[in-house]
Amino acid sequence: MPKMKTHRGAAKRFKITGSGKIMKNRAYKSHILEKKSAKRKRQLRHGDQISDSDVKRVKRMLPYG
Repeated sequence: MPKMKTHRGAAKRFKITGSGKIMKNRAYKSHILEKKSAKRKRQLRHGDQISDSDVKRVKRMLPYG
């Protein structure tokens, strides 16, 4: 059986924590930042856990995570 390939696009977007949770960066932090409040931009800096419905799909794309 050949090795499975990691989905490179997914590997750049998701990180697996030591406990096995899958983290992602939040959206809406790339441009048009002037009108967003400082609090909102500060909260967007922190990663977020992916939704339960996406876990199976992302784990299949990251077989060695």
